[in-house]
Amino acid sequence: MPELEVIIGLEVHAQMNTKSKLFCGCDNDAFGKPPNTTVCPICMGHPGTLPVPNKEVIKKAIKTSLAIKCTVNKENHFDRKHYFYPDLPAGFQISQYDFPLASKGTVTYEVRDDSGEVTDSRECRITRLHMENDAGKLTHRGPSTLVDFNRAGTPLMEIVTEPDLRSAEDASSFAQELRRILIAVNTSEADMFKGMMRFDASISLREKGTEKLNPRSEIKNLNSFKALEKALTYEEKRLRKLWNENGGPISCDITTGWLDDEEKTKVLREKETADDYRYFPEPDIPPLVLEESMIKEIQESVTALPGEQKQKYKELGLNDKQSDQLIDNPTLRTIFDAVYEKTNDAKRSASLVLTQLLGFLNAANKTPGEGPDAAALLELVAKIDDGTISSNAGKDVLGKMVETGKPAAEIIEAEGMQQISDDSAIEDLVQQAIDANPQAIESYKAGKEAALGAIVGWVMKESKGQADPAKVNQLLQKKMSK
Repeated sequence: MPELEVIIGLEVHAQMNTKSKLFCGCDNDAFGKPPNTTVCPICMGHPGTLPVPNKEVIKKAIKTSLAIKCTVNKENHFDRKHYFYPDLPAGFQISQYDFPLASKGTVTYEVRDDSGEVTDSRECRITRLHMENDAGKLTHRGPSTLVDFNRAGTPLMEIVTEPDLRSAEDASSFAQELRRILIAVNTSEADMFKGMMRFDASISLREKGTEKLNPRSEIKNLNSFKALEKALTYEEKRLRKLWNENGGPISCDITTGWLDDEEKTKVLREKETADDYRYFPEPDIPPLVLEESMIKEIQESVTALPGEQKQKYKELGLNDKQSDQLIDNPTLRTIFDAVYEKTNDAKRSASLVLTQLLGFLNAANKTPGEGPDAAALLELVAKIDDGTISSNAGKDVLGKMVETGKPAAEIIEAEGMQQISDDSAIEDLVQQAIDANPQAIESYKAGKEAALGAIVGWVMKESKGQADPAKVNQLLQKKMSK
């Protein structure tokens, strides 16, 4: 048996985060809204309606193209792609074929071991990025199928890779890095739960050392990194089995579907070709001619990409996992950056944001966007730094901030959590602790310095955590020295 290698390429569909759809003024955020309420005659494909390209969509697509190092084609145009499906009201999709918006880019991604540590850095070439409008959504219920056209007409970027990926893990790592880029340049929320990022994955086998591309299996509509990896792993095993049985690759390109519940693929049909779609230039939209000044202006607006952001956080002492948490979630990143700017302490900022805040949010089943914002965290930090509350009390306050949505000052006042900093009040507590713990005092006199911990603990318990621990230690040491 020859040694076989896996050849994988992806088509990534990402919904752009504009206010309105690609060719009309309908709301582009249809998730959770009643079916068929964010629609109009244009996105419903009514005869006689004329689509008008959304300038903001074009700008965001250009920005993404530049972020993934593509060349933006100054002259490009829309095409009609014909196919019949119940969720495609016009009977065709407005896409781009011969003259896409951008072509020939690259994305560098990291490969990790089972522990999550980065082991290698690889590159995947991008064939093209083009714009197109999305179809609606079908919901199958027994013998009936319901159609919701809310999503019809939403603006998509389709990003097509070269067949440069060599494993399911490679494909998942690349897709995750691409998602980080989309979020970093603010062109897509890439929220996979809401269907804002989906994959079609093509996989084939060939004898190692050869360059020929054999017929492939395209797995449609994968909507999570987990599904992407599982589907490719399953299909690789299936194709290897067929190779062994037939003495070679499959005979033609096929389209398969991923059955998430059963964790296997299902062959749907032979794959369509461009001729099947009967592409021709969209007659209702003139060719797009982009000005160099516009492209240059967008290029200057491209902010730091994930690789640059990660390097910055690593220089601050954060590990790969912490860096990825911040890069993957812009809300967390904004909060962390604000706290770090105020404290100039990356370790403390990471503890507060990535350990405490994220822990409370996860326990409450809330997203970072549903918790305290950067200003609220800065108020909490200020209350700790000015001695109003201790660091330990600060953790309790943060938990209540996540739970109630109230600001730190209000919680501290209502709970009576202000730190006791008055020397005479703390001195009284220390003396009471000494009187109440004679055995600890004897242990300390016998040379066991750790015994003082029991005294400090007694003071903190009696004061309900409100005594300033630094002053408690200071006054205790003073009394013990006498």
